[in-house]
Amino acid sequence: MTPPASVDPRDYNARPYRGGDPYADHRPATRDFSGLTDLAGRRLGGSVLAANDEFFADRENLLVPGPAVFDPEAFGHKGKAMDGWETRRRRGTSAEQPHPADDDHDWALVRLGLPGVVQGIVVDTAHFRGNHPAEVSVEATHVEGAPSPEALMAAEWTEIVPRTPVYGHAANDFATAVGRRWTHLRLKQFPDGGIARLRVYGTPVADPAWLSALGGFDLAALEHGGTVEDASDRFYSPPENIIAPGRSAKMDDGWENRRRRDHGNDWVRLRLAAQGSVRALEVDTAYLKGNAAGWVTVLGCDAEHDPDTWFEIVDRTRLQPDSPHRFLLDTPLTVTHVRTDVFPDGGIARLRVYGSLTDVGHAALVRRWEELAG
Repeated sequence: MTPPASVDPRDYNARPYRGGDPYADHRPATRDFSGLTDLAGRRLGGSVLAANDEFFADRENLLVPGPAVFDPEAFGHKGKAMDGWETRRRRGTSAEQPHPADDDHDWALVRLGLPGVVQGIVVDTAHFRGNHPAEVSVEATHVEGAPSPEALMAAEWTEIVPRTPVYGHAANDFATAVGRRWTHLRLKQFPDGGIARLRVYGTPVADPAWLSALGGFDLAALEHGGTVEDASDRFYSPPENIIAPGRSAKMDDGWENRRRRDHGNDWVRLRLAAQGSVRALEVDTAYLKGNAAGWVTVLGCDAEHDPDTWFEIVDRTRLQPDSPHRFLLDTPLTVTHVRTDVFPDGGIARLRVYGSLTDVGHAALVRRWEELAG
């Protein structure tokens, strides 16, 4: 939407940078999307496929992990070097009409790393204080395979964030309400400007045909539709890391909680992709050398039959720092949820739950896939 006549677009500008910590006056997001997956994350396979303009700063910066960096002394041949996506200034058609038209905009096409239901979006204009867009909107589509930018531009798009004014040097957050699965987004900025980061928070939706073709796979993995439902502690790093792709690369790439000063223990509860027959598990403490969990217990639950009963998959076992631990089950167990308890506290880097879908699990995935097709 266009701002009301009573709203001055300059009200959305930030103050000029005067030195010191550039994030000191950064406007934070108002919504908490923790616990959701950044579906556009690079480590999940997200990518900015194309943009109509990236004159000042590259479109790929939108998905770079971590906050945008600001160097007040960094200039290049085209002007100020910015850690974000920045387009040139639009102009009107003539001296008599020097301003861009109301609908003029720049766009970027984003492929989600995982298809899923988008529940929240953050358009962060960090360090773009007087050169951020006046407004943004976000559209979504679902296209199978690996479509070209040209094929995507011809697809049918659904608006999930309406055209809305945004603040400069701010994490502008939006809740979305369209409960469908998407594979691609189109980010629009009106009429031009710079955006530092784009985060797309939601729930992955696994393709049942793909998982069935795999046969055996990690039922807890993010890329297969696994989800962290709850955890006792998120102090140092999020528990979602333990089901992320690949091996942990450094200490904060796993889940680390604070030191307990009572006689309890910490835990993470996961929902698997669907009901599965579990045959093996792996608990990895990579890069956790002086702060790995001391012992671990893994419990399972089959919510399809008895959601209130938990049974032991791996009994309490001593963990070694910076080491993978593999557990082969004597007989396969039918499970929909897994709870990992660590004693008394400490971190784990990855949890893998290997098995295959049951007939019930496959049918549930097919129903969900079809229900979210829109």
